Amino acid sequence: MGKISYLFKRIKGMNYRKMFDTIDEINKKTNKNKISIFLDIIYCGLKYQAGYMDYKLYEMYDLTEKQRKTIITRGINNSIVKRYNNPAFTKYFSDKIVFNKKFNKYLLRDWMEVKDSPENFEEFKKFCQKHHEILVKPLSESCGKGVEIFKTNSQNLKKIYQNLLETKRYLVEEVAIQCDEISKLHPSSINTIRIVTLNNEIVAAFLRIGNNNNVVDNFNHGGLVAPINIETGIIDYLAIDKKMNIYEKHPLTNEPILWFKIPKWPRIKRFVIQASKEVPEVGYVGWDVCLGPKDPFLIEGNEFPGHDLYQLPPHRTDGIGLLPRFEKAMNKKGEE
Repeated sequence: MGKISYLFKRIKGMNYRKMFDTIDEINKKTNKNKISIFLDIIYCGLKYQAGYMDYKLYEMYDLTEKQRKTIITRGINNSIVKRYNNPAFTKYFSDKIVFNKKFNKYLLRDWMEVKDSPENFEEFKKFCQKHHEILVKPLSESCGKGVEIFKTNSQNLKKIYQNLLETKRYLVEEVAIQCDEISKLHPSSINTIRIVTLNNEIVAAFLRIGNNNNVVDNFNHGGLVAPINIETGIIDYLAIDKKMNIYEKHPLTNEPILWFKIPKWPRIKRFVIQASKEVPEVGYVGWDVCLGPKDPFLIEGNEFPGHDLYQLPPHRTDGIGLLPRFEKAMNKKGEE
């Protein structure tokens, strides 16, 4: 019943204009008949809980049935979230202040909450005197929206403070410092490691690298993404951007990405597994990790990990997706 109800919800809320635009795009790319594409999209929706964007993104039109059933589609991802993440506990991830309080020992940096009061402004001034660069965030936005760095030693602190209140960016943090090896890939951004845990096991990992001197490394802001081999910590696929351009080296810094080995990878894995046990009621999490000069630390956690970056076509071997790895984690000993 879950698959059927999900399908009907998707049909009801579907943007049919975008779907037919997608069909036109696939038709131009493949020369496949539009009606056959439409029918195949419906078939993939029924059998694999795939939306038309899944169909396009993962190039399901070129996959065999054996390959298709290994793809984590939107519907499958939603079902994993529903199964493992208790809504009563997702506040520990959806609200960045609540997250920082819960995972404070994993942050390894100073932070404070902005509130509209004279006492809080005095606390803000002291924070800025200690840290001449601060990073500000809204509490619930994703994809790097609203994130900004201020140099506090050359600006009016009252003006910055009022701006934060007006824009509802209530979280202020010390700017994270990353290790030299990862920084040199793109020094303008903190290049985070996204590690996905399911049932306290690592099921996906990739390095997100900024581009064009952007402060954030997010894929939707022109950043690059490259999967990390979970066992070795080595990037053994080419990096890609959102336009599916591929890169062996960073286009701005010319630093090699292919075969780059993440420093201290075993320690990073142990660190994330430990963090994944802090809120057992939320068992499927995408962690953003920074490797500092000495130790790894958390940037944030996401209780609804997006499935789109896990298994893009250039990062799949023989067209096989990540669902078998996810199923192995879900079916490990002790799981009902």
